[in-house]
Amino acid sequence: MLQLPEIYAENIHRWLPELLYYSLTTLKIGFFSFVLAVLFGVFFALCRTSRNRFLRGFAIGYIEIARGLPIVVVLYIVYFVPPQLFPGINWQWFSDFTAAVLGLGLHGGAILAEVFRSGIEALHKGQREAAISLGMTPAKAMTYIILPQAARIVLPPTGNYAIGLLKDTSLCTLIGVNEIMNGAKSIASSDYQPMAVFVLVAVIYFAMSYPLSLAVRYMERRLRVSG
Repeated sequence: MLQLPEIYAENIHRWLPELLYYSLTTLKIGFFSFVLAVLFGVFFALCRTSRNRFLRGFAIGYIEIARGLPIVVVLYIVYFVPPQLFPGINWQWFSDFTAAVLGLGLHGGAILAEVFRSGIEALHKGQREAAISLGMTPAKAMTYIILPQAARIVLPPTGNYAIGLLKDTSLCTLIGVNEIMNGAKSIASSDYQPMAVFVLVAVIYFAMSYPLSLAVRYMERRLRVSG
């Protein structure tokens, strides 16, 4: 540990630009997979709370399967299985980046679906019934009455998920994505300085995740004030 300052003084000018370059891929994966997870989460939360038995069963099946599998298994299935099931299709467009976003989005969608469902069900059912009695359609009641209030409830766990998702992108190195952990492994193996490299990676991960934590706190304060 005492040698770290000397190691960084000698190598930081080479390591840092390369790791920051790879961290951009990490941020892109985190952003797009979070957006996809939110879309899946909202859709399946609405299906889960629907009065339609088929939609509820469909949502429950997706949630239980996706949530019950490790992220690594989901990534492997998404990346390796489709080309083998449909070998006649041209899969050149299906890159490791696309598989990473889709795999993390599918897994996260199941988690957020339950988060969003709990937020919707935390509100009194009378609000929806009152909105419908005033002439709103069920879709408008959900959009303008239920979801804005549920957002205040689900924001903290959703923010925690976003921070965890950013760190889970490190698993994408297992399917060959050139994100920060993959770059760090290459540098550590070539320069024989794994401790110094991964300590630097830890600092970069913290620098990326801490602003997310601050943003969630700010949004919580704004929602409390507007409420």
